Amino acid sequence: MTRFVHLHVHTEYSLVDGVVRIDSERDDGAIVREGLVDAAARMGMPAVAVTDQGNLFALVKFYRAAQARGLKPLVGVDALVREDGERAEPSRLVLLCQNARGYLNLTRLVTRSYLEGQGRHGPTLQRAWLDADTTAGLIALSGARDGDVGRALLAGRADEARRALEAWLALFGDRYYLELQRTGRPGDEECISGQLGLAVARGVPVVATNDVRFVSRDDFESHEARVCIQEGVLLADAARPRRYSEEQYLRSPEEMAKLFADLPEALENSVEIARRLNLEVRLGQPSLPAYPVPAGRSIEDHLREEARAGFEARLSAPVIGAGGPPERAPYEARLASELDVICQMGFAGYFLIVADFIRWARENGVPVGPGRGSGAGSLVAYSLGITDLDPLRYDLLFERFLNPERVSMPDFDVDFCMEGRDRVIDYVAERYGRDRVSQIITYGTMAAKAVVRDVARVLGHSYGFADSIAKLIPFELGITLDDALEKEEELRKRYKAEDDVREVIDLARSLEGLVRNAGTHAGGVVIAPSVLTDFAPLYCEEGGGSVVTQFDKDDVEAAGLVKFDFLGLRTLTIIDWAVRNINVARAAAGEPPLDMALLPMEDPETYSLLKRCETTAVFQLESRGMKDLIRRLQPDCFEDIVALVALFRPGPLQSGMVEDFIARKHGRSTGPIDYLHPDLKPVLFPTYGVILYQEQVMQIAQVLAGYTLGGADLLRRAMGKKKPEEMAKQRSIFVDGAVARGVAESTAAHIFDLMEKFAGYGFNKSHSAAYAVLSYQTAWLKTHYPAAFMAAVLSSDMDKTDKVVTLIDECNRMGLAVEPPDVNASRFMFTVSGPKSIRYGLGAIKGVGQAAVENMLAEREAQGPFRDIRDLCRRLDLNRVNRRVLEALIRAGAMDSLGANRATHMHQLPGAMQAAEQQSRALAAGQDDLFGLAEPPPAAAAEVATELRETLPDWSEAVRLAGERETLGLYLTGHPITEYERELKPIVSGRIADVGGARPVGGGDGGWRGPGKAVTVAGLVLEIRKRGNRTSFVLDDRSGRIEVTMFDELYQQYRSLIARDAILIVEGNLRFDDFVDDWRVAAKRIIDIGQAREQYARRLVLRWPAATNGDGQRLIAALEQALAPARGGRCAVAIRYAGEGASANVLLGDEWSVRPSQDLIERLGRLVGREGVELLYAPRIDG
Repeated sequence: MTRFVHLHVHTEYSLVDGVVRIDSERDDGAIVREGLVDAAARMGMPAVAVTDQGNLFALVKFYRAAQARGLKPLVGVDALVREDGERAEPSRLVLLCQNARGYLNLTRLVTRSYLEGQGRHGPTLQRAWLDADTTAGLIALSGARDGDVGRALLAGRADEARRALEAWLALFGDRYYLELQRTGRPGDEECISGQLGLAVARGVPVVATNDVRFVSRDDFESHEARVCIQEGVLLADAARPRRYSEEQYLRSPEEMAKLFADLPEALENSVEIARRLNLEVRLGQPSLPAYPVPAGRSIEDHLREEARAGFEARLSAPVIGAGGPPERAPYEARLASELDVICQMGFAGYFLIVADFIRWARENGVPVGPGRGSGAGSLVAYSLGITDLDPLRYDLLFERFLNPERVSMPDFDVDFCMEGRDRVIDYVAERYGRDRVSQIITYGTMAAKAVVRDVARVLGHSYGFADSIAKLIPFELGITLDDALEKEEELRKRYKAEDDVREVIDLARSLEGLVRNAGTHAGGVVIAPSVLTDFAPLYCEEGGGSVVTQFDKDDVEAAGLVKFDFLGLRTLTIIDWAVRNINVARAAAGEPPLDMALLPMEDPETYSLLKRCETTAVFQLESRGMKDLIRRLQPDCFEDIVALVALFRPGPLQSGMVEDFIARKHGRSTGPIDYLHPDLKPVLFPTYGVILYQEQVMQIAQVLAGYTLGGADLLRRAMGKKKPEEMAKQRSIFVDGAVARGVAESTAAHIFDLMEKFAGYGFNKSHSAAYAVLSYQTAWLKTHYPAAFMAAVLSSDMDKTDKVVTLIDECNRMGLAVEPPDVNASRFMFTVSGPKSIRYGLGAIKGVGQAAVENMLAEREAQGPFRDIRDLCRRLDLNRVNRRVLEALIRAGAMDSLGANRATHMHQLPGAMQAAEQQSRALAAGQDDLFGLAEPPPAAAAEVATELRETLPDWSEAVRLAGERETLGLYLTGHPITEYERELKPIVSGRIADVGGARPVGGGDGGWRGPGKAVTVAGLVLEIRKRGNRTSFVLDDRSGRIEVTMFDELYQQYRSLIARDAILIVEGNLRFDDFVDDWRVAAKRIIDIGQAREQYARRLVLRWPAATNGDGQRLIAALEQALAPARGGRCAVAIRYAGEGASANVLLGDEWSVRPSQDLIERLGRLVGREGVELLYAPRIDG
């Protein structure tokens, strides 16, 4: 049998090239795309190496996968070595780990290449870093044609090649091999010939490799596409570098033997090297960092003392949800039990470390969440201040978090305020050592939509073509192209009918799911007991930035590092901002500060707000679907909020669990509530007999079948995984245990079946309860301090225009006035300006940055309000507050308080800035008008002075509102539809807010209810959406918004009218959509305001000015001139005159009937004033 081992393989984790997957892709167990380890095992190789370019990203995944398939995993790196000369290309050197020392050295070299060796070619090694110590335990391959020896040989520089070889031999000795490759690329044979000459002359061993980039020869095109995507070039570009060949696949030993039949020793040496590589990577053995404890005390004793002290403090202080002092005995027993488990499992240090950084956060003004995940079930965590929810009060289980019968690391996920999270990470780095603390890498993959766009681009297709395919892929998390083809009929049609579409999708499928780039995990932080490179290599982007581990969140734990999740939660930031503002006001009023930890959890007004579904901006409860669930459930206690968080998920919503829960809560179920067995009533009473929480599954097993809670947690996990053999075993244990306790076998089997069914839907109650606290707190703030709460919410989202629009709508609904931005009153964020008013934040104006606002506020606080635009420009630093910023402030209305109007301010701005700059230059030169040398020329000064005194007519409302839309993203002081409201009133069925009315009562089938009602609505088009063969747009008429939908045929008929900011009148059927929980109009006919006037306006009435200053004849002539271009229409013209002594209505003859276009209205408005022009309409279209 031919023997050969691949020693030079790039996987997908090389990022710059390589499409080799570690594991095979499977569909129902069958291999769809073969991975490296399966292919190597199939070919009978005893071992295989992974040598990604410059990194060890794949090490843990590869090591585990290879061992699972009975292969010896060989670990290495294809390193780039920096060469002399600024423009010189780096050479390659393959480094393979012989042992633990070699692995440690390689980890440190790779880390150093990222931290110190980044350049235009990426991370590179410097020769100065390579010495006898740093290369110990490493075997080196020469890099073939791309190594320094091979490159010198191909360039005809034999002496240089010999010198390079001697240098490597001095460093590596018999651990250096000349690498031979036959991949069909130019120069291969020339390089081999030269290297063989050197090998004979110096007695250096040679080894064959295939520089592998893909598993199968058929993957070559996919690989080339990946390289082109990475480099931003077209596949068909004749000028692009062709560095790879289709021969660089994972050849079998037989193929390699045939290829190197003349050099059998090169094949044998691949096996010999594999024998020499004996690295054993220690996985699955956690190494906790040391927590400093007082001298003479063990870490376990210290945990016990800290926990008991915290426990006593908790019992003596009022807490969230407290309903009187609890009985001590159950708490004492639970605390002792938890402490025993934590200490026996060796996790005392872990709890103390988490408690330490949370304590630091609280003491340093960084808000911390009440808990997250199963950690809220620990009484020790509650006692140490890690969580803020009493686990006994809410039946939360410790074993759901840390199970003594299943050894695994505890995992506290901790929520911090978004603003303070990085400060806490910085504290941890300072406390434990910056070389021991790091964030964690995460890998972005080629997802369906993105890879379609990428492939279309490198194939040379237009953006529009790529977009047309990508938009047909449903917007679902984790969707694949195969799923999309199955779900989306239009995509399937185009795939079958269009060759170009099929080519794009087929190529995209071959790349889909490959690792694309590296990033930083949202919250993961590791703390090592020694320097991090003892455990994992490190990575950073070019130019520095945050340093992260090269292993992802699963792999760092496998490597022995302990992970902590520092998560940023926006809601904590909102609560913090709101409470700060509230407490400023309370202090001014002589009231004590508000403490969120002491809120009454049974506040009737808060539950009233919830029952009214007024939950926009309330944490976890603000979506349309959740509002519908709240409307039906009508929560009236904290347990109901906990249930809401748990129920609003696809499983419960689709299983009938939600309907059952609601019916039982409101007594609408038939007969009494069934608790399955009398002993289970205490377990299921809070959820009306429905198995809602994972903890209830565990408690049922404990109460009914005698499980320990640890054993019950294993049962819960088994039910989640649904392995038939494990479930059969657990069923037997459960039924036997229940029968032994006097439960009928049939009853026990029935209950087990229900548990198994609901275990798939059950939610972690600890997490639900902890997040329900934040839901309640935000609902309470919205109820009792609406202005402060909404100002904080607006501030947290002020960089997201769409969110700001929605939130301002909510403020209007709440009766809160949102006042325009003002350079003399606003701050950077939104602020409370009165009991029922909020002042717009300057930071929410597009184009106005924080530095500009800080300069403005500092000057305002130091020298008082700005008097006018010239004063403002004179006092500000115009390098930070430049012309673009000042223009944005004017258009947003932020200078309205400085007098004049927006048109005048915009006209005066150049002069004001020029005057300020002249003054600044004079002051900088120390002249300040000394001898008049700094004064501008008299003519220029006079021009500026005139400009600053001149007052212009204000902008029209349309121009003013367009400026607001441009800078604020919304209309704040008016609405474009206002000028049309009077003439639209006879045409439409009513205002949008009134057309739909309340949500219809009664059942529905989850879709449209009833046949629909014919309506006509009008409004401004806010946004247009396209999905498959449907188009929809949102109309806004100031009173409300409504979605209008239509199929493609109708859209094509009216597409010339449907544009953002257009004012449209829509006839259609009004129906209620249960899915989006709102009214929609299915369009039948669409017209714009001009068409509406021409079709439905029956009379144009002009109010003749009473005072014409004796110039009536001129006015008549002007009127005739204005009407002339519009004559020939169906709209009659009437003149209404009212003078001091007489009045008359004059109807002009039919020959003067007009087409009432916008141009005509504006011309007549200039003659008689806009209020003097009125259109009268025929009765409304839909009657």
